[in-house]
Amino acid sequence: MGDNRLARVMAVAAVAGGLACLTAAPASAQSLTDRFKSLFGGKSDEEPATAAPTVPQDTGDLTCPPVTVRSGASTYAVAAPGKQPVGNDLRFQATISKMARECSINGGVITARIGIQGRVIAGPAGAPASVQVPIRVAVVHGGVSEKTIATKAYQTTVNMTESGSEPFTLVAEDLTYPAPPGAVGDSYIFYIGFDPQALKPERPAPKKKKQ
Repeated sequence: MGDNRLARVMAVAAVAGGLACLTAAPASAQSLTDRFKSLFGGKSDEEPATAAPTVPQDTGDLTCPPVTVRSGASTYAVAAPGKQPVGNDLRFQATISKMARECSINGGVITARIGIQGRVIAGPAGAPASVQVPIRVAVVHGGVSEKTIATKAYQTTVNMTESGSEPFTLVAEDLTYPAPPGAVGDSYIFYIGFDPQALKPERPAPKKKKQ
């Protein structure tokens, strides 16, 4: 009887130990691709946008900020020329559905990889054969007065089909910024959102006047 009770206690302890090992595994051991699979795999793209888990992705003192969609930049609607993107004048609308991120540090500089998934849906006015989707990614020091640390614009092309609804995935791989001192990085946030201004060509630098 005593031996059976001891065996049961040891079995419970072994299971508990195994679970502890699983939960203690660092989040950094999971690659961005793996997180994409866990975030995107087997789920509808039509679900509301949700940020990746806010558990920091740590390498030593490195903290990988949480990622969220900036307010007012979660949709990108385009109308027929000279019209407003509403009703029958809407050509297409893009939305962001899911996100993931990972960070690495080298020489005091953090490089972030931000994964974004969304969908482009054709409107009543008809979408073009291909759609340019402009997205801006920024790392911001949050607080009472937010401060932009680094920002970069990206584009991806979505080829539309007769279905009128196509998914897109974009991975911003080269956003870099100085590693913040101490616990300052705990206040950092990755903001993403559509930025139509990113589609406009940059103005050429003014020519220097000859002496």
